[in-house]
Amino acid sequence: MILVLAEHDNASVKPATHHAVAAAAKLPGEIHVLVAGHDAAGAAKHAAAIGGVAKVLHVDAAHLAQPTAENLAAQILAVVAQGGYTHLVAPATGSGKNVMPRVAAKLDVAQLSDITGIESADTFVRPIYAGNAFATVQSRDAVKVITVRTTAFESAASGGSAAVESVAAVPAVAGARVTGQELTK
Repeated sequence: MILVLAEHDNASVKPATHHAVAAAAKLPGEIHVLVAGHDAAGAAKHAAAIGGVAKVLHVDAAHLAQPTAENLAAQILAVVAQGGYTHLVAPATGSGKNVMPRVAAKLDVAQLSDITGIESADTFVRPIYAGNAFATVQSRDAVKVITVRTTAFESAASGGSAAVESVAAVPAVAGARVTGQELTK
């Protein structure tokens, strides 16, 4: 099974999630999307409508309203401990690049960063040398932790009707909190 971390604003998922799902669709197995937030039922519903998604795991907790990487990583690890996930996928955005290394470290596996192609369940293409060359890498880890370069994959179409399942939130990680957030215009 494949677990995709959804990026969202609690109302709907961001386009990067559609690209991550399209990448995940190239892997063998059922695709589940994790929507971790606060009052994020709208985002969960939107994720359920993405084509190819079999199930949406919806986590609702106040400390996930503006989640830290530590809180998201703890939540992903709790979900992974419950099910037989072989691939953990996130968009290679600021959030994904912040969360997934923490998950990989806790699982004691190598992370496959910024992939641009999928050749098989264990073989991936990623840029090296500042994007001037590409390497084909193979991972023998039981769980592959992957960030996806969203521009390398088409956006997954809408039209899905996945089930939304509520999942219990793990407690907030002590010492990590969001103190402010500003958007650049």
